[in-house]
Amino acid sequence: MTQRSSLHLHHALLLRTASLPILTVLGGIAGCGPGSYTSTTTSTMTTNGTTTQVTVVTSSTANDQLSQYYIQLQSLTLTNQSGKTITLQPAQQRSEYIHVNGAAEPLLVATIPQGVYTAASAQVAGADYTCIYVQSTGSLTTADYYNGVPPTATVSLPAPITVTGASMGLALDLLVSPSAAYSNCSGGSPSSIAPTFNLRPFALSSQQSSAQYGRVLSLDGQVTSVDANAGEFQVALPQTTGGTVSAHPSSSTSWQGIANLAGLTAGSFVDLDGALQPDGSVVVTRVAVMDPAAVNVQRGPIVYVGSSTYTELEMFPRQGQGKDQPGAGERFNFAAAAYRLSGQFANLQSLPFTPAFNATNLVPGQEVYISSPAFNTVAPPDYLAMATTITLMPQTVDGTIVASSSSGTFNVYTVSLATYDLFQSLAIQPGYTTPLANPGQLQVYVDSSTRMLNSAPLVAGATVRFYGLVFNDNGTLRMDCAQITDGVPE
Repeated sequence: MTQRSSLHLHHALLLRTASLPILTVLGGIAGCGPGSYTSTTTSTMTTNGTTTQVTVVTSSTANDQLSQYYIQLQSLTLTNQSGKTITLQPAQQRSEYIHVNGAAEPLLVATIPQGVYTAASAQVAGADYTCIYVQSTGSLTTADYYNGVPPTATVSLPAPITVTGASMGLALDLLVSPSAAYSNCSGGSPSSIAPTFNLRPFALSSQQSSAQYGRVLSLDGQVTSVDANAGEFQVALPQTTGGTVSAHPSSSTSWQGIANLAGLTAGSFVDLDGALQPDGSVVVTRVAVMDPAAVNVQRGPIVYVGSSTYTELEMFPRQGQGKDQPGAGERFNFAAAAYRLSGQFANLQSLPFTPAFNATNLVPGQEVYISSPAFNTVAPPDYLAMATTITLMPQTVDGTIVASSSSGTFNVYTVSLATYDLFQSLAIQPGYTTPLANPGQLQVYVDSSTRMLNSAPLVAGATVRFYGLVFNDNGTLRMDCAQITDGVPE
């Protein structure tokens, strides 16, 4: 990985020791490894020829400590109750797991023998994770932890997995907290990387209205081809080499930014929702093109916002695609940007507050999707890339409920955020132009459209993960919540 210092920040602090972090003022450190969606399958298991097509998805269970966790997965091995094994091998797959916290993304498809599998293991070629913090000097800094040798991974099965039927899904869920051990984000302390997964089955069907792993939410990619006759298009996922997902619109698909499939061309950047199919394809319920003219796109949390006279924005790109990828910058001039909201949310007009998103209320911690022209199109004084569009995107926030109330058709939960949550930790930056009244607190709005995937009740003291759009409403953080899952201890 490369390090590049941001110009308006103070200095870079470097540390290169195996299992200890590289520390650098926020710069070009986003993950840059290859990946694939295809797989090959080898098996030493004797079988009567009865097989099942299995789609494996990546997911994660995380609090808000880390901003990135990459794993280079070499193989996933399943062992049946007789001790025989089958190995799934994704081709050069390097996956980022924080952006699928509480969500899912396709990894591979394989056909395997039916049976009861009681154990699993994984071979990992490498792993690294990143946290972000502000030094006492005010410098915005990242700590990138990595292993000098391939780490040992652990895969647990909460219950034996019965592989049966024509098709089914397997969710490879990264438990982030036990996978990343360190005493503090500022570095210089003992640390370790030990990817720890749960592997669990889930059913696949044409409609995934409530399943956590069978529903694709806000999947980003670049169109590689469009087949109008077949009514489908192929989408390359970020940070992949040849990794594609086949997307199939239907008569009920919502098109945003374009009118229909005819508006898509090779090279278009899309954001998708849909249902995962037994063959690993996605029947898309929503297709959004934020900027048809985009040459580059990046997605991740805002980490710095300049003043109204110094219109600089910095982001931490978990994902990016386009002409200038990998190694693209993260610093943008937003003076001429157009502002958008993710089209995933249909209830915005019903909220009991005004869900505004514009240049005056950008706040560090918000998840955004930025499009830009080629990076040789820059603006003085610091020659920042020009942001063409800035779209507010859904994000997962882990927090503890401290109170609840109601407003119209919404239940409103007051949620306390951990000190390391980016909303709170980045609020201490000098020159912070959009101060929050209470950066450690989030108001979450839940209505009948919210998918309730939590097993614990939503009561005071409960730690919960909320997925939705986070707005800065005159200094108060408010979320329009689309999904709730069980939380992770802070």
